Amino acid sequence: MPDGDALLAIDLGAESGRAVSGRFNGTRLQLEEVLRFPNQPVAVGETLYWDILDIFANVEAAIEKARASGGLRSVGIDTWGVDFGLLDRCGRLVANPVHYRDRRTEGMMQRAFEIVSREDIFNATGNMFLELNTLYQLLALRLADDPTLEIADRMLNTPDLLHYWLCGVMAHELTIASTTQCLAANRTEWAWHLLRRLDIPARLFGDIVPPGTRLGSLRAHSETSVVAPASHDTGSAVMAVPARGDDSAWISSGTWSVVGVTTGAPVLAPEVLAWNFTNEALEPGRNRLSRNVMGLWLLQECRREWHREGADLSYDDLVTLAGQSPPLRSIVDPDDAQFFRPGGMVERIREYCAASRQAVPESPGDVARCIFESLALAYRRTTGWLEALTARKIERIHIVGGGSRNSLLCQLTANATGRTVIAGPAEATAIGNLLAQALANGWIGSYVQMTDVVNDSFPTQEFAPRAGDAWEEAFSRFQGLSRGS
Repeated sequence: MPDGDALLAIDLGAESGRAVSGRFNGTRLQLEEVLRFPNQPVAVGETLYWDILDIFANVEAAIEKARASGGLRSVGIDTWGVDFGLLDRCGRLVANPVHYRDRRTEGMMQRAFEIVSREDIFNATGNMFLELNTLYQLLALRLADDPTLEIADRMLNTPDLLHYWLCGVMAHELTIASTTQCLAANRTEWAWHLLRRLDIPARLFGDIVPPGTRLGSLRAHSETSVVAPASHDTGSAVMAVPARGDDSAWISSGTWSVVGVTTGAPVLAPEVLAWNFTNEALEPGRNRLSRNVMGLWLLQECRREWHREGADLSYDDLVTLAGQSPPLRSIVDPDDAQFFRPGGMVERIREYCAASRQAVPESPGDVARCIFESLALAYRRTTGWLEALTARKIERIHIVGGGSRNSLLCQLTANATGRTVIAGPAEATAIGNLLAQALANGWIGSYVQMTDVVNDSFPTQEFAPRAGDAWEEAFSRFQGLSRGS
């Protein structure tokens, strides 16, 4: 049972990082934000890097600030998926980690398919196909005869790398490993046969540990443990979804929207491959069957452009303006490949609408409305696919993460899908991270108890659908856009 010590979750997103402390009284979890900091990639020449040393400096600053407020029992880090650092045989970082939106992986999936078929890769891993996946980043290094791959002795995904720097222990946490497309579908070992066929060195891959594993102690403060939570941010978020039963889907809404359900084992039906769903681990015996939707990345990019042009619009401002714009005039398929890269997002959205003979959104409010309604329609498409894949009837959708604060997006999602939307908790990723640490510390006894703690600790908001013929017409139009993209 906790004795006043705090737990510290460090949640790193593609736009910012934050550190949240949690105190648990045996029933309820109380949160307090310790530190928030920007996370900006750096372009050097033709390569887009993560500023990993700045990230680590902020991690250490957050730990010191949390320790100054009282006892700190443990710390755990979660991040986005797929990216990694390479270490030499002395454990030193070989080169700065490259951002998943870097262009080095362009064409790498096709190069992989020349060696191993798409079907064989899917059957080996159960993962969806995205050119940003670790597998294709490593293949890009090998095909370029990159010397960093020759020097490297180990590969560690971003949270594993940061945990190693904190405590000196190298390990691959299960949920983050399952994003790489290098882990076997059985989730107990690496996909060795696939890696051999692509000539990716086996030495890069080490032991896999489940979420809630105590890795070691902080190098500087032995009384504080380093715990691997569900180190993939979506895994931590799903651990904090306040749902029971099989009639709910969830959306982890942030830079990416991840739409999925929880299953007992990976689902490897041909339709999973055809519709580009993925199987990623939650903990041993539980699987996340999900699909990425481009998410609020579109709005983040537009907001950066408007800021450069002198319009300092907050996200709340954009939600308000979007609510004042006419409904369902302009929609895009947010998963179209042209929206993946940074830069010029406002113009790309306008060009897409013009090319598909729709009204062109001009004002920031019109553009934001287009993004929100397009996301809601993408959620409807994905939810329908999930019902077909699992033979379940999905009655409600839980939205967690930052997007759950966007009441307009939540209501539009209810309208588009015709299902009740339950929004919250917004801090789901930090909550799931902290609950995995509570499990490692023996403060709670099971993953099932995590749901009880979430329901007892955090309020939610319900949105009933207000569907109508306009949404049916819009979805028909959306499906036509998708087929044409």
